[in-house]
Amino acid sequence: MTDRSFANLTVVDHPLVADRITRLRDGGTEGPAFRRLTEERAALLAYEASRDLPVAARQVQTPLASCPGVRLEASPVIVPILRAGLGMVPGVARLFPEGPVGHLGMYRDEETLKPVPYYAKLPEPLTGRPVFLLDPMLATGGSALMALEYLQEQGAGDVRVLCLVAAPEGVRRLEERFPEVPVWTAALDGGLNDRAYIVPGLGDAGDRLFGTG
Repeated sequence: MTDRSFANLTVVDHPLVADRITRLRDGGTEGPAFRRLTEERAALLAYEASRDLPVAARQVQTPLASCPGVRLEASPVIVPILRAGLGMVPGVARLFPEGPVGHLGMYRDEETLKPVPYYAKLPEPLTGRPVFLLDPMLATGGSALMALEYLQEQGAGDVRVLCLVAAPEGVRRLEERFPEVPVWTAALDGGLNDRAYIVPGLGDAGDRLFGTG
């Protein structure tokens, strides 16, 4: 459902999504299960985010008769923000196996709490193709804003942001700077703490995914 507070935000209201987010929030959920649940929830978000992707008519031959159908005009480009975004890739790629995967590397400066870019590798061209930007924790919105600016510089037009959990602060910043960019999330949480972590959130997604916490 579209959140009434933000025109660009869709909070996916589905029992499977709610089940997965509850399991992900649980501090007792260990690495292997956390990775699997992240993949599953990413796939559910991508399913919702792809409802209006362009399709082209396609005639196929079944074992019994000719049948009209459709195919996607173009598989979306999948772009995770490293490193936590990598955990969402398998779930999205399972739906779009022909979609190329780019990478944008950023880390958070713990003093300034701002993103610092360190790597970028994208397929070409981006023009005319949908792009799914995977940012698991939309907290301050700093990483997503930097990624969106870079993607647009590279020619991306139709960019869709998928995140596991979002904070109002981050959604608001994206809406102010990129009002045309839609955001899909499973949960809009209460806000940020003094270290800019989402509360209640689910902790550090990267650490929990890769066992580095």
